[in-house]
Amino acid sequence: MSTSDLEQNRKTERDSDLDKHGDAKKPSSYPSRMGNALTKRLLTWGVETRGILPVPPEERTDTQFFKIFFLWFSTNFNILSFSAGTLGPAAFGLSTRDSCLVILFFNMLCCLPPAYLATWGPKLGLRQMVQARFSFGYFGVIIPCILNLIGMFGFSVLNSILGGQTLASVTDGNLSWTVGIVVIAIISLFLSFCGYTVLNWYERLAWIPVLVSFLVALGLGGEHLSTTVPTEPATAVAVFSFASVIAGFVITYSSLASDFTSYYRPDVSSLKIALYAYLGYLLPIVSLQCLGAAVASSAPLVPAWEAGWNLGSQSNVGGLLNAMLSPVGNFGRFLTVLLSLSVTGNIAATFYSISFNIQLFIPTLVVVPRYVFSLVSIAIVLPLSIVGSHRFYDTLENFLALIGYWASDYIAVVLVEHFVFRPRNTLYSSTMGYDLTQWNNPRLLPTGIPAVTAGVLTFGLVIPCMSQALFVGPIGEKTGDIGFEVAFVLCVVLYLWLRTVEVWWRGVI
Repeated sequence: MSTSDLEQNRKTERDSDLDKHGDAKKPSSYPSRMGNALTKRLLTWGVETRGILPVPPEERTDTQFFKIFFLWFSTNFNILSFSAGTLGPAAFGLSTRDSCLVILFFNMLCCLPPAYLATWGPKLGLRQMVQARFSFGYFGVIIPCILNLIGMFGFSVLNSILGGQTLASVTDGNLSWTVGIVVIAIISLFLSFCGYTVLNWYERLAWIPVLVSFLVALGLGGEHLSTTVPTEPATAVAVFSFASVIAGFVITYSSLASDFTSYYRPDVSSLKIALYAYLGYLLPIVSLQCLGAAVASSAPLVPAWEAGWNLGSQSNVGGLLNAMLSPVGNFGRFLTVLLSLSVTGNIAATFYSISFNIQLFIPTLVVVPRYVFSLVSIAIVLPLSIVGSHRFYDTLENFLALIGYWASDYIAVVLVEHFVFRPRNTLYSSTMGYDLTQWNNPRLLPTGIPAVTAGVLTFGLVIPCMSQALFVGPIGEKTGDIGFEVAFVLCVVLYLWLRTVEVWWRGVI
């Protein structure tokens, strides 16, 4: 059978399935099918109910493209970015200079994938992990969804702990970390519950008080940053291990990048979206991580900072920031409260994306309104945050490094699929080679076997290249942690070969 005949058969099969998958043809009918008075009322209040159903071209009308910059800027301009920077000196023994060089160059590299993937939202109208079905398949995508959920819940837990610690630090023991965590989580729940419009409005403004707070802290403590604790010369092991933490902080955004751009007009310049997103990641992450590294290098030499940082024999970034702002009294406490609230934008955006991943993990939940999963998210995050609140630093170091490995595999798979296989399909050039009517049909999507197999096989080499507190492999012991770099390169080679075999075997993409 010729290629044209196969494509014609595939088109016939696809068209015959549209009655069974009407939601793929008319995604805008989703809210009305709910027939739910509450849902209809929430719609009138501007609450977004759409889940993983594609956004049709006629509903991709948003022209305020700059919002993606502010969304990522506010999401990352918070005390978690500051905390990640402190790991350079505190966990890996690097100097301020060496820490900042690692932060700068690895962030410049690792911000590229999520910035590029954000450009797919306006063209396809698909959430990021929905688009991944075109490489991982209908059922295979469940695996990266699980890993992505683990990563997003992990980030939400870390942010909740850090925000709760910081909020509690201003009360002199009158407010427990647990109460602080609950306050942070509830604010985040409200923002994610409302969805796209409210979330973008909040993120456009949330960075301003955070900037003021950090500028005041820098002004009050800047004189101490010139004196740092002596360190040993940087080693490859320390540099690459810290780099793996930095990579894990930002490349995991690749699995949710287009979740926030699928309402933009399809004719927007991809370069514009990519640039807005790239700067939205790079500027806040680099600036606050470098500030965190500088403060961590000086804190042991400033008694008040050291006391705040090690409050209660636990590493407490909130206590450190409160100590830096304490010279201005109650105003400093007020600024510390603002810094504690800086994590809410990150948690809310993460809750928003968690909703789509849950629906992909259990496809039958597509009929459930998106906002319901914000309630599910907080029900999971709250107890985990409270239980893990006293092991924040260990959790932060291990978590950020480990999640970078699977994210490298994910990026490799979707990029190889996009650049190598999809351009061959000229029938759907207006949608970058993707037939969007296939998004919800297991028979018309790839099997996902090459993607899953490639991702699993990479860990045969990634594990020996690890260098973390939990495990140090024989290669990682000598080189430092190079797991995420190895995962990407190896997955590209494996997926390219395995997917080529699949296309040859099936006769179609």
